[in-house]
Formats: sequence, C-alpha cells, structure tokens
Amino acid sequence: MLPDQVRDYRLLLERWLEVVRRESSLSLSVFGEAGGYPLVVVETEQSDSDAALIYLSAGIHGDEPAPVEALIQWAETMSAQGGFPGMNMMIFPCLNPWGLERNIRFDAEGRDLNRCYHSKKVPQIAAQLRIMKGRRFHVAACLHEDYDARGFYLYEIAAKRPYWAESIREALSPIRDYDNRRKIDGHPCRDGVIRRRVTHGMMKEHPEAFLLHFKHAERTFTLETSSEDWLGDRIRLQKGFLDALLQETIIAQSHCPTIQ
Repeated sequence: MLPDQVRDYRLLLERWLEVVRRESSLSLSVFGEAGGYPLVVVETEQSDSDAALIYLSAGIHGDEPAPVEALIQWAETMSAQGGFPGMNMMIFPCLNPWGLERNIRFDAEGRDLNRCYHSKKVPQIAAQLRIMKGRRFHVAACLHEDYDARGFYLYEIAAKRPYWAESIREALSPIRDYDNRRKIDGHPCRDGVIRRRVTHGMMKEHPEAFLLHFKHAERTFTLETSSEDWLGDRIRLQKGFLDALLQETIIAQSHCPTIQ
C-alpha cells in the first residue's frame, strides 16, 4: 500500500464496503458528516448477547495514517480467515477523513478532535456519542501514532484487573522495540506501558479514551506507534496490537463468559 493510497478516503470506504459484503455479520452505516465527508461506523450483528463487545477507532488525527490502514487490513484478514465469530464490535474506521486526506492533525475547523469529548458542541462528536449511548464495552482501543516516539508505547487506564498491557507489550515486542523512556509526555512510563488513573478534573478537554473510560468501557487502551518508522512496519505493529487485544479478550471471555 503506497503512502498516497492510505490517505484516499474514498478507497478506504470501498474496501470496508467489500469486507461488509463478504461478511454477513457486519454492517456499515453513515452516522454523521464532517468537512464534506461521510462518517461511518462498522458494527457486527451477532445474535449472541453474551459475546464480548469491543470498540475500535482510528484516524482521529489526520496525520496518523497507519492505524487507519491497519484497521482495514486487519478486518480484511479476519474476514478471509472466517469472520468475527463470538464478537460484537463497534468500529470507527476514520474519525477525521478531512485531516487524513490532507495529512493534518486537526479537522476542517482547526480542532483537535481528541480534545473534544467533554462537549457535545462539536457536531461529529455529538453524532458519534448519540450512536454510542447506552453501550458498555468490554474493551475499547484507540489507535494512534506519535512523531516523538522511540518505539511503541501503550496507555492503559487503570481500571479493571488483572491488567493486560504487559502481556500485550510482550506480544508486540518481536515486531518492534518498545519505547524505553521513563517519562513520556510528562507521564511515568515503565517498559513501554503508561498506566494512569483518570478523573473528570484531570484535563479540561477530554480525549476519546477518557470518555470511553468514564461512560462506556471496562478497559481502555491507546496504542502509540512511532511516526518516524517505515509505514509498513507501523501498520504491522498496529495489526499485531489488534490481534493481541482480541486474544486477551477471548481469554477473559472464556474465564467469564457472561460479560455485562
């Protein structure tokens, strides 16, 4: 996949539509509009109400293309290998298509959308929150990249135990070294893992992960890969994270098959 192709939102939608056509358990719908682009959500339609409910998102920052491409490649692989049995998922393939096509972090109005989840005044955020209302996810993951990263690192909001970040890190370590800095963005980091307890007053402007933690998810993760790495390596790492997250979810579900 060439760099210009990973920024082609029309092509991205075509690929998601093809996955949905092949996979009967999936549906794609438009939930809003931003900067002249349709915003879409892909959901599974499982009859098993006890299946784990998983939230995945990418592309909220337009200058972070690897997560967007990794998410569709992961879905294409899953579909080719038998689909998504035993899972209920809500996937937001790209939350900022205007920024993606222009390689810009912000949206068409100059906003960092990942600082807008404390408010319903941003139309695309409000539309997203409406379709998420009442949903409770077993696990939620936001896929990101960082120009300053020296490898990958993983945020895990300190909530439900046992924690998963260390085992996910170990699954990713054969693909890429983790960022071994002891502080990242001012936060203590241990072997590529930042684990934080968050409160409503911690940040005036809430990122997506905060909203998920406060209202929707038992476990919330944010993966950061290095934007300076080769695109193919970043995509591979993002896909490895999705596989590792899914494996942890399957293990947890086998120990507690009924997930509230």
